Amino acid sequence: MWMGAGELLLMLAVILIAAEVFTNALEHLGERMGISEGVTGSLFAAIATAMPESLVPLLAFTVDNSDGRTDVHTDVGVGAILGAPLMLSTLSLCLMAFSVIRRRRWNGALHPEKTGLTRDLNFFIGSFALATLALFASGWHAIIAVVLLLLYFVYVLLTLRVSARLVEAGHGTEADRGMFLCHLGLPDRQLTVFVQLGAGLGLLIFGANGFIHGVEQIAAKLNVSVLLLSLLIVPVATELPEKVNSILWIRRRKDTLAFGNITGAMVFQGSMLPAMGLLMTPWHPRQEMLMGLLITLVAAFWLRLLIALAPLRVWHLFVNGALYVAYLVLVLY
Repeated sequence: MWMGAGELLLMLAVILIAAEVFTNALEHLGERMGISEGVTGSLFAAIATAMPESLVPLLAFTVDNSDGRTDVHTDVGVGAILGAPLMLSTLSLCLMAFSVIRRRRWNGALHPEKTGLTRDLNFFIGSFALATLALFASGWHAIIAVVLLLLYFVYVLLTLRVSARLVEAGHGTEADRGMFLCHLGLPDRQLTVFVQLGAGLGLLIFGANGFIHGVEQIAAKLNVSVLLLSLLIVPVATELPEKVNSILWIRRRKDTLAFGNITGAMVFQGSMLPAMGLLMTPWHPRQEMLMGLLITLVAAFWLRLLIALAPLRVWHLFVNGALYVAYLVLVLY
């Protein structure tokens, strides 16, 4: 078990470093391209940092099953698919609020650009609700998977369409630190940005690939459900880029980037990843899955309601954290 735990900790460290490298390069890319913070956070950051949670189920579903552990690999993949949006919509938002509570206080205001945040949440809730209904519609899995893919394509088009207007309104992406590779002597050029982005993504891929093995080793030693362990532990690592990126951004008062990074990733994970699960697994209801899906939807509805009815406050996001605690109590006890 100690070897598995050591591997998990090593992968956490790798992903943490990758998040810093990637965030820094992404800000410079967005500034050079003259795009809005919404596009940088909700699309570029969200898709790229969603690589680990995309790779974990993909690698789990396609791994060599000659060892007779097909069910184990499937559970790891499904746990990663469902645990990722659960973690983002609950614990990640809460940690983001916790990181600024001393500066902004309990009732301090948060100021993300609302039209983009509303769009993200609308698409996520619609897609994730459809993925939930698919648990009880086994004969429609392929059709629902196609619909989910189309929904994400429409989301990308809408997000890109409003970018220019948001830049004019003062929501353009700005980098307030030099690129890390430039500090090492490389020239401040577009190629350097892409080299640093590639290095960050490479570290993320390495971390995701090794993380599956650590989870399987621990599950075997503890004799617990691989699905449950994957729902609780895999997202801790695969969501580290989003968590760290958003905490770094919100502490620098880049609220739109901070929220967009999380909610944009939620849209990706609520559509593209369930589509993968629908096409590559039986996708049938189990207790851990249903509770995770429902808690995630409640957390997303709560945030969407706040955006519509009231100014967003720091303490509001602690409710999302409480929902994650509620999930732990339900599945563990």
